[in-house]
Amino acid sequence: MALMHLSFYSAFILSSLGLAFHRTHLISALLCLESMMLSMYIALSIWPIENQSTSFTLMPVLMLTFSACEASAGLAMLVASTRTHGSDHLHNLNLLQC
Repeated sequence: MALMHLSFYSAFILSSLGLAFHRTHLISALLCLESMMLSMYIALSIWPIENQSTSFTLMPVLMLTFSACEASAGLAMLVASTRTHGSDHLHNLNLLQC
C-alpha cells in the first residue's frame, strides 16, 4: 500500500506546485484545485477500507459535495471575470483596482 500512498501524495504535491508556479490563467488554477480535491477524495475513499472501519465512510461523500460547490463557484467566477475583463488572465484580477 505504500506505493498507492506515494501516488496520492505525489498527485497532491504536483497539483499544489502547479497552482503555486503556473498562475497565468484562472482555468489552470481551477484545474489544479480540482486535481487536489480529486486526489484527496480518492485517498479518503480508500482510507476506511484500509483501516476496516465504517465510521468514516460518509467523509468522501461530503468531500465530493464540497468539491462540486467549489467547482461551481470557480466556474461562476471564471465566467464573470471573462465577461467583465475579456480574458481569464490572473494578472487582470487585482482587487486593489476595483
